[in-house]
Amino acid sequence: MAAGNSSFFASKAFAVVGASANKAKYGNKVLCWYLDKGLPVTPVNPTAHEIEGLPCVKSLAELCSDANDAPAKMRQTSVSVIMPPHVSEQILRQAAALGIGHLWFQPGSEPDRLNALATELGVSVTGGGPCILVHGQSLLDQARL
Repeated sequence: MAAGNSSFFASKAFAVVGASANKAKYGNKVLCWYLDKGLPVTPVNPTAHEIEGLPCVKSLAELCSDANDAPAKMRQTSVSVIMPPHVSEQILRQAAALGIGHLWFQPGSEPDRLNALATELGVSVTGGGPCILVHGQSLLDQARL
């Protein structure tokens, strides 16, 4: 998808897989973008405990601590991915298995066959070039209309 998808921002919660404490990395820039917009965001990082003052989870599966509420919360969460492509495919498969329906693969993180794989798994994806740092505000504005 070349220009992004405003339905990504219809979610009630967001997560950044590949969030980083290093301010020079896109994993930090994307996380800070969500914070600057006042959006509820969770950093996903397997080794960090906290990034930008937010507690981290180690994986997408840890996004919801209440097992009874997990399916609903997962359906209401959109995920930005800033990982190497070979890891991103695993993230896409895990997200689909958890019921997460919207993922935005930041430039350079897209796995091979992104669109075909997303269709096969029933997940809405944005990838192939658009960056949330460039296109996010206009799509967020559209979602709020």
